[in-house]
Amino acid sequence: MPDHFDHTYDVVVVGSGGAGFAAAMGAADEGLSVLVLESTDKWGGSTAMSGGGLWLPNSPVMQRAGAGDSRAEALTYLEATVGDEYRATSRARKEAFVDGVADFVTTAEKYGMRFARAADYPDYYPELPGGKIGRAVEVEPFDARKIGAWWRSTRAMMPLPLKTDDVWLLGRSWSTPSGFVRGAQFVFRTLGGAVRGKKLVGTGAALACSFLDIVVQKQSTPLWLEAPLESLVVDGGRVIGVRTTHDGRSVSVRANRGVVLAAGGFDHNTVLRQKYQGIDGNPSGNPGNLGATLDLAQELGAAVELMDDAWWGASVAPAPGASPGFLVGERSMPYSILVDSEGDRFANESESYVDLGHHMLAHDRDGTFWIVADTRHARRYLRSYAMDPRATKAMAAAGTMVKAATPGELARKMGIEPGRLKATFERFNGFARSGVDADFGRGNSAYDRYYGDPTVHPNPCLGPLEKGPFTAFQIVVGDLGTKGGVVTDADARVLREDGSVIEGLYSAGNNSASVMGRTYPGPGSTIGPAAVFGLRAARHMARDLP
Repeated sequence: MPDHFDHTYDVVVVGSGGAGFAAAMGAADEGLSVLVLESTDKWGGSTAMSGGGLWLPNSPVMQRAGAGDSRAEALTYLEATVGDEYRATSRARKEAFVDGVADFVTTAEKYGMRFARAADYPDYYPELPGGKIGRAVEVEPFDARKIGAWWRSTRAMMPLPLKTDDVWLLGRSWSTPSGFVRGAQFVFRTLGGAVRGKKLVGTGAALACSFLDIVVQKQSTPLWLEAPLESLVVDGGRVIGVRTTHDGRSVSVRANRGVVLAAGGFDHNTVLRQKYQGIDGNPSGNPGNLGATLDLAQELGAAVELMDDAWWGASVAPAPGASPGFLVGERSMPYSILVDSEGDRFANESESYVDLGHHMLAHDRDGTFWIVADTRHARRYLRSYAMDPRATKAMAAAGTMVKAATPGELARKMGIEPGRLKATFERFNGFARSGVDADFGRGNSAYDRYYGDPTVHPNPCLGPLEKGPFTAFQIVVGDLGTKGGVVTDADARVLREDGSVIEGLYSAGNNSASVMGRTYPGPGSTIGPAAVFGLRAARHMARDLP
């Protein structure tokens, strides 16, 4: 322990994503002094790079809309989807999450955050007990000019006022009337902001910017960039501060009430991924997620859980030097299927991305997969992975994108026996005509149909692959971040293996083991709990006097 500290605050927050900003907001709301540390030169974390949705059941936003949710229904749904297999998924933590939703929403709104409800977005298992449509919320497009020079150091990736609730319709903006209308609204929203001299940003950028506006500008909390956590300072078993880097030199910072670890997971650390998951991974999240804070917590005896899991999904194999393109809605659009290296379907293409990732890993952990489509899929729908002609050219050169006039020719280019792929086409086309996927049930759930095409009958998720040219893009197991981390209690306090509390140490977000366990109950199930438990940590620190 240092003889003296260079700086003193009540709370030190490590990480500037949704969990960290929520903790900082809550601590300042309690009248505590706060310092936020960001290890990289860009703030916002994976939150700024994300779709920006927060799954917040029974929220004030829902209640004001008369949307018909309740605490009991939310907990029933969490028990049906998540279960209670791990310490992270205990009943007490589920209740803490649901009960903390209102506090987070009302506190954020008090400081000017403006929420909108994604009224049509279903839970990912809406047919299960307690399932609903419309539990997700997001932040309204935000004028980035409000944060001035901070915009230049954001990790945000969406410089346009896109909303999560736009995406499902924009994907079919030139194939359905509702998609066309939403596309026009998006264009007018973008142009309207520019005419008014605003720099409107949406999705995760809007959420991150709103948080920064509250924490840094309204609450006057300092945010240090390029300030990695070097060590935790402990006295008598209690964490009382940190050692970090500031302005290029090592400094010590006392934390009178506690330290919150909110630095993300370890998705970009291939050593840890091989150790716990057996793969390098294809992460789409913050490149600063290297897991250093997990190592430091474990050195103090912190228990960890779910380290072998992640927020899995399918990503298009990127062009050399590019980032993987995470697939969400494109998988549900008709006239397309996913196949393995033998040319066989292996899962419901429209299911939750976490479920699909688990199925890919279980089916063939090191195998090759493809998204295959006929020309109508390319002509009718917006495909995020095929929008940049330079990228598709590079993928074609690398052999990860192939195109052919016939299924047989396509199969040969994919390295698949032509008869096998033709048989898959024929079986799937029969399902598309009948409207019933007898193999995997694609289109049976309201979640499946959310990203489908309502003009395609009898099943909006199924369309026969009949019209060439046909295309195939190689896909790999990707992720939005790792799920495993330190075990915490209902107030986000870090626990040892024996269940005892490491006093003064808290964690939230992907730095902690997820309350959602191995599943993904609804859109925003990463950021929603991250924000709620970040705030719960702050509330507890305000009550807990060392």
